[in-house]
Parts: sequence; C-alpha cells; structure tokens
Amino acid sequence: MSMKSHLVKTELLSSMRLLLRLKSSPRTSPINPETVTNHSREVRTLESNHPHSGAMRRSAVLAVIAALAIASASPMVAAQVGQPDIIQEHWYHSYATLTLDVNDWADDHPDIVDLIVAGQTEMGRNLWMLRISDWSQETKPDGAQKDVVYIDGGHHGNEHLGTELAFLVAEYYIEGWAAGEQEVIDVLATTELHILIMLNADGNDFDTRWNVNQVDLNRNYDHYWNTCPTTQPGSSAFSESETNANSIYMNEVVPHADLYITMHTGVWIMLYPWGKWPEQPSDWELFHFIRDDVHENISDIPIRNANQGLYPNCGTSRDYGYGVMGYPTFTFETDDEQFLLGTVEALSDRLGEELDVMRYLISNVWYWRARLVIESIVVDGDEVRAEVTNLGHATTSNATFHYSDSAGEMLWHSSLFGVNATNETSVVLDATNLTLIDDGVWSIHYQKRVIDVSQWVEEPIDDSIVKIDSSASGFLPAPSLFIQLIALLGAALAGREKSSVKS
Repeated sequence: MSMKSHLVKTELLSSMRLLLRLKSSPRTSPINPETVTNHSREVRTLESNHPHSGAMRRSAVLAVIAALAIASASPMVAAQVGQPDIIQEHWYHSYATLTLDVNDWADDHPDIVDLIVAGQTEMGRNLWMLRISDWSQETKPDGAQKDVVYIDGGHHGNEHLGTELAFLVAEYYIEGWAAGEQEVIDVLATTELHILIMLNADGNDFDTRWNVNQVDLNRNYDHYWNTCPTTQPGSSAFSESETNANSIYMNEVVPHADLYITMHTGVWIMLYPWGKWPEQPSDWELFHFIRDDVHENISDIPIRNANQGLYPNCGTSRDYGYGVMGYPTFTFETDDEQFLLGTVEALSDRLGEELDVMRYLISNVWYWRARLVIESIVVDGDEVRAEVTNLGHATTSNATFHYSDSAGEMLWHSSLFGVNATNETSVVLDATNLTLIDDGVWSIHYQKRVIDVSQWVEEPIDDSIVKIDSSASGFLPAPSLFIQLIALLGAALAGREKSSVKS
C-alpha cells in the first residue's frame, strides 16, 4: 500500500470511528440540540425546521463515511484516489475526501502547489493549507514581492457551500495552470494564494455549526471578543485549536496579506467591516469601489457593512483580519443553504457567479492598497513641491518624504500629507531644515491603507525626477565639487604665476 493510500485510509477510518463514538454518546455530541445553549436565532430556526436534522442527519453522514472507508480499500480506488467529477460536482466534501483531493494536487502539481499542515483541530485532524503560486520564481518578474491572498472556508461545519467555494477557487487556479490559461499564469506569476479550505473539519463531519467543543469558531477571534449578542464564543479568545492555528498563520506567515476572504453561508451577501459597529470602516473608499465595480461588471450580490447587512457580530475572523492585521477583508456568504450534504445543480454552475467575483478580487489584488507614484519633486528655496499619483483604490492619510544619506541615516523628513484613492495631488512642504548632500537618497514612506494597523512601506524615488534649485537655502555643493573647484583655482593661479615669470 502506498503512503498516500495509507494516509487516506487512516483519515477515513478515523472519521468513521469518531462518528460511531459520538453517535453512541448523544449527550456529548455537538450536534445534539438539547446540549447546546445560547443558539443564534437563525441557527435555532434552521435546526428545528430542517428535514435532515438530528439522528437522521448523523446516520446519513455515518453511512457516507463508512462507504468511503470501505471503498478506499479497493484496488480501483487506491489507484485513482480522487473523487470522480460527477461526485465533485454534486457531493460536498467531507474531511476525508478533501484530504484525498489536496494531496492529489500536491503530488500532481508540485511546481505550483505547496501543501502544508497549518495546525490541527480539537480532535487532531490536520488543517490543510494550500499555497499556490509559480514557485519557480520567489518574486514577481520585476523583482517586487508577490501579492498575497489569504482565503479560508468552513468555520461553520454545516456551511458546506462556503467550503466548496474555497475549494473551487483552488481548483480553478490549479487546473487553469495545467491547461495553460494565460489569466491563471499571469496571476500565479505575481500572486501567492494561501487557501485553508476547511477550518472546522470536526464540525463538518457532524454537519454542525460549532466545533467539537460546541464553540462558534467565528466568534472566537481576539477582536472585541464576546462583546456582542453571540453564539457560543468559547471560554476566551482563541480558546480553540482551529482559531488559534488560523491566527498564528496570519501573524507568522501572511502578516501583510493584500486580501483576506472568509467563506460562509447564511444569506447571499458579501460583508466588509465592521461587524461590531454600523459605521463605515476607515477604508470605506476601497470597499465602496469594489462594491460598485462588482455590481457594474460581474454580479448584483449585495455588498455591505457586516453590522448593517447582517446583524451585530463580534470576534469574527473578518474584523480580526482588518482591525488587528490590517488586511482588506470580506466575509463571502455564498448562499442561504445549510446542513445539506449535496446539491442537485452542479457546483461549478451553482457557484459560477461567486467564482467570477473571486477571480476579479484576486486578479486585481495589486490595487487593494494605496500605490503612490511620485511624478516630480522640486526643491525650491524653503519649499519642496511634489506631484503625487495614487494608482491604488485605497487612501493613505500619513505619507511623508524621507531624505537620507547613502548609509540609510535619515537627514530630513517632511510633514505628513494624504493622497486619496485613485487620485492625483500636489503638495507643498516646508523644507527649512533640509540640507542637501551629494549622495542623498529620496524615498516615500506611507501606510498601505487608512486603518491604523495597516503595513508601512518605504519606497525609493528615482533621482531623475528630483529637480534642485541651486539657490535654495540649505543647499550645499557636494564635497567632491568643492575639491574640483579648489583644484581648478589652484591650477589657474599656478598658470598665472608661470606666465608672470616668463614675462
């Protein structure tokens, strides 16, 4: 038996044993509604009215897992581990079948797929993290750092279509690369996709919102944790293995992601910060631009502030991603369906519009921050005048020019100025204390977005666009120029002395 077949069989049997144990002990099962308190209104209604709730739903999941476990022992399945397309299109992933698929991708496409384990669930299942990019190059073709997109799905185990959209995004770029599609090739040359398809693998197997500890993982993040009417937020922020692992990955691997999207179901809507407050976020211009562009060109899906578009919600990964990490973030609620195990309509058709929105967000990720271009700088007297263009769709409110020597020691910095999203501006800054040197280096220092935790960047300015008025106060000729002038003066005096001697 190959290593992969052994891994697959182990994961399948582990899922079956866990379900059997929990089925025999309903008092401890997280899908037993009698043991759950403080349910949200929408979850309580869905559980009580859904035809597949309770024991019937558990039996259906158990039957599926058992059948997969038996099938995995056959030579045919061992030879072709992944699910057939007809199954992929109509049957939602369990943890076991997801394990098959992501390992297949890693084996078949090592040039673009790096599969790692980002942590474990409370029951010890692996959190599979797909990292997708053209790994033959560590940077963009121009040498700049690649943009980073972070996607997760499956915070709530019963929200299968959110998990499936995360899967479809990964599948689109992997299969598109294999097919030589230019859009995909261009994206993977400049972008890293980090995709954790199923965060709540334990809850997925039980078809329940919560994890095995009956905690709502999307209320367990350290951003105003447990300060809203909420569903099972846990004993403390990051009390659960799943959310703790997700936060560690954010902070240690993708601390400056250029986009974060978390996949859910419940209603058909895209939600941006904040969940806690009805007010618009600091970077409202960015979110409103995306909303308007999506509505004009792709989809009429509602795109709103989460508090107004849904209800007050705190401790979410979306607000943590924006309010603590500084990412532009969305909760993508793909559908109002929950609890079902499959779909009559093919997934690629059912989620085709949502996938188009994701492709748009990923292809244009370069624009989801301020991108300042310095068109000109003129040092004139006690002033610095500059023309600045912002190519990005986010505003920066605290840019400043730096002037340093070749060793990197800052000699002068300007006062702060802002540049609105997708705009041009002229600034006039006080340069009274600016002293120019021959090896001086100009740069622009600013935050990518308005939110105060967003990343600071320092970008060099081409010397060719800097114009110096030599009569400007504080201007010192370069030391080398002094030496040249003294040498020329000395030569002239020496020549005059020789002439007088000859005469």
